[in-house]
Amino acid sequence: MSAVETIVRYIEGQNGDLREGLANTPKRVVESFDEIFSGYDEDAKSILDSTFNAEGYEGIVLLKDTEFHSTCEHHLQPFSGRGHIAYIPVERIVGISKLARLLDMHSKRLQNQERITQSVADDIVAHLSPLGCAVILEAQHGCMKCRGVMKQNAIMTTSAMRGVFFEKAEARAEVLQLMRRDN
Repeated sequence: MSAVETIVRYIEGQNGDLREGLANTPKRVVESFDEIFSGYDEDAKSILDSTFNAEGYEGIVLLKDTEFHSTCEHHLQPFSGRGHIAYIPVERIVGISKLARLLDMHSKRLQNQERITQSVADDIVAHLSPLGCAVILEAQHGCMKCRGVMKQNAIMTTSAMRGVFFEKAEARAEVLQLMRRDN
C-alpha cells in the first residue's frame, strides 16, 4: 500500500477497497508530484549558464509579475503569487526566460517564501555577478486561507536586495518604482 493510499484511507476513514473515484488517486497524486516538485531535478548553474554580451547595457533588467506556485513545507499547502526579479548586468546578460525558470526551480520544492526569495537572489549574484540584484515575491498561502486564521485576502511580501540595491537608497528606490504594479 502506498503512502498516498494510506493518507486517502485516513481522510475517508475507511479500511476496505477504495471506492471507484479514489481507486487511481494514489497513482495520480504521485504522478502530479513529479511535476509539482520537479525543482529538485534542476540546478541554477545549468539554468543561468547561457549568457549573452550585454553590449554596454548598464541599466536595470527587470522581469515583473511572473507567476509562481509552490508548496509550504510546514503544512503541505499550496501558495502562489507573483515574483519580480531585477539585476544590473556587468558585461553579460541572461535571457529573461532563465529568470522565470530560476523562480520555478526554487518554487517547485517544499519551501517557504523567504527561502525562495533569498535563493533566487543568491543564485543570480553567484552566477551572473551583477552590480545589484533585487527579488520581491508576493503570495497568498493556502495555510492562511484554508485553515487556522482563515484570511482569504492576506498577501505576504518578501524581498532580497543585493549589491547596489542594498547599499544605495537611490538604486533601491528606482527598482522599487519600476516594480510597482501601475507602471
